[in-house]
Amino acid sequence: MELKGSCHCEKVKFSFISHTPSPFMRCYCTICRKCQGGGGYAINIMGVKDTLKIDGEEYLKGYRALRDKKTKELCGNMRYFCSECGSHLYAYCEEYADVIYPMACAIDTPLPPVDSKDVYHIMLNKDSKANWAIAPEPNHEKHAFAQYPDVSLEDWHKQNNRFL
Repeated sequence: MELKGSCHCEKVKFSFISHTPSPFMRCYCTICRKCQGGGGYAINIMGVKDTLKIDGEEYLKGYRALRDKKTKELCGNMRYFCSECGSHLYAYCEEYADVIYPMACAIDTPLPPVDSKDVYHIMLNKDSKANWAIAPEPNHEKHAFAQYPDVSLEDWHKQNNRFL
């Protein structure tokens, strides 16, 4: 499925192919909350890196978050933002060089809806989730995890017959 996205000021527009366009996973980690979403959680989807086309690339700015502030260990992902309006657009990690991780909120193309019973909540441990964020308790609900889920983005789409 071809998806198109943009930043808020529309100085950066992008498109890519995604086989995993359903926004089903909410991440509550501090990096997603602060660097990506600004709210209680962020939602990434996945796209094929080689199909990424960017208009307004001169406005892109990258940021590599600290995974651990005490040890100063950097996160593997480089997050790309619009330098004008600050909208986070996508992340890229060399370890997974074939894919990008666009923010669902940056996508302008209508995404396939997800039933609330199929939503995954991840990084719900006390060191990640903000105490004010409303989320299920980890391991008390089928799709609530203290850290990482029991399924990848790709596997979830296959299991739910959403792999395009």
